[in-house]
Amino acid sequence: MITHHLRVHPSADGLPREQQLAWRIAEVAADPVAVEPAVEEMVVNRLIDNMAVATAALTRAPVAAARDQALAHPSAPGATVVGLEGVRRVSPEWAAWANGTAVRELDFHDTFLAADYSHPGDTIAPVLAVAQHLLGRPLPGGRRVGGTELVRAVATGYEVQVDLVRAISLHRHKIDHVAHLGPAVAAALGTLLDLDPVTTFHAVGQALHTTTATRQSRKGEISTWKAYAPAFAAKVAIEAVDRAMRGQTSPTPIYEGEDGVLAWLLDGPGSRYEVPLPAPGEPKRAILDTYTKEHSAEYQSQALIDLARRLHREHPEVADPERVEQIVIRTSHHTHHVIGSGANDPQKYDPHASRETLDHSIPYIVAVALQDGAWHHVDSYAPERASRPDTVALWQKVTTTEDPAWTRRYHATDPAEKAFGGRVEVTFTDGRRLVEEIAVADAHPLGARPFAREQYLGKFRTLAAGVLEEAEAERFLEVAQRLPGLGPEELGALTVTAPPDLLAAVAPTRGIF
Repeated sequence: MITHHLRVHPSADGLPREQQLAWRIAEVAADPVAVEPAVEEMVVNRLIDNMAVATAALTRAPVAAARDQALAHPSAPGATVVGLEGVRRVSPEWAAWANGTAVRELDFHDTFLAADYSHPGDTIAPVLAVAQHLLGRPLPGGRRVGGTELVRAVATGYEVQVDLVRAISLHRHKIDHVAHLGPAVAAALGTLLDLDPVTTFHAVGQALHTTTATRQSRKGEISTWKAYAPAFAAKVAIEAVDRAMRGQTSPTPIYEGEDGVLAWLLDGPGSRYEVPLPAPGEPKRAILDTYTKEHSAEYQSQALIDLARRLHREHPEVADPERVEQIVIRTSHHTHHVIGSGANDPQKYDPHASRETLDHSIPYIVAVALQDGAWHHVDSYAPERASRPDTVALWQKVTTTEDPAWTRRYHATDPAEKAFGGRVEVTFTDGRRLVEEIAVADAHPLGARPFAREQYLGKFRTLAAGVLEEAEAERFLEVAQRLPGLGPEELGALTVTAPPDLLAAVAPTRGIF
């Protein structure tokens, strides 16, 4: 890896574009390095993972609204919309909008946590949409986009987003993490379309400029916008690439300028960041450092759900609010302040809070997992579940506190030391104490039951049950597992079609389009 030293430069410096971070990202996108087998396999896994969670969300309101908006923008060739027949095509940026919202709605796909946090799987929907839209149309060099090219592009998208997340904290300045996603999607499309660095450079700059937004979307009473935010960033990035390909330029230098992102949105004129990026010819491996979710909830709750399930089995008395005095979770700064009581959001203790709020409330999540010994993407968030009196009583007794040791492990660079869990301390009304801890989720690569292809297939089949016909589910899995060898005309099969009556039961939405 090469470390890019990032800081603010006054306009008088005339910083050459070759020394700008957006240019370095463009160079990474243009590097024709081969994809390693392990990376290729993981790209397939994450494609399956994305389609699993999108399928489970097809009838949810944000997904239905995004789908209806996309259908108002038909296009030929166009791209597919998850849930609809493959012949129904829409403009690729609108397909990315609809499909990205479906992937994100249940908070159930992959994650990477470092200086910032992210869902790098959000890069897949826009890249696939553009690839489908090309429908084998030759690129300037005569190459046609098929499965191999799609895999290469996804590897780039993961690499850029993960490397930005390793180095630059957006959340510390209350900027939403999708500001790293926009440049990552632009870079991925640069790889997919074989663009020269100049074009990708301007696309990255435009994508970053238009995707910086505050974190209020993840604060207090969390709204349905949480599902749309990454889809919006992906849609905007596609449009940025389109403009750049037409010769349009971007604000420069977008990161380093004295009125740029570093100077006014991040650490100010004294900003200093060290951004690791692959050297020329170095394989893009970042996807291997990411991890998916076994449970539909914010990633920092994954390990604690697994610990709560174990305590439910081994110490069932922890589920009884009449026997529990208090439950304190000692955890990282991130967990305490984002999904814990350190956020100071009373909504995290509100039985009438939105699903989006509850999946960012570790007190709620732990209380339910302790009582149920399980976690379900629908049942665990049902209003009647959240308002159950014994659950509310237990929930109010759960608090979090920051523990420096867990904060240090959260930010560790050694994979064996890095951890996203915590220590649960239960004090019972009779004075007895129970203390247990967990470092990583069971599904984590270093966890008790690491996810591999078998688990991704199982997750898809579980979430598709009752939504897709079994034959359709198996058809998709067969095609998806052949991704690297797919021809251009087969990319349109990388979607799923739900039974017509399933989507017909969802009330249509009305807007401007």
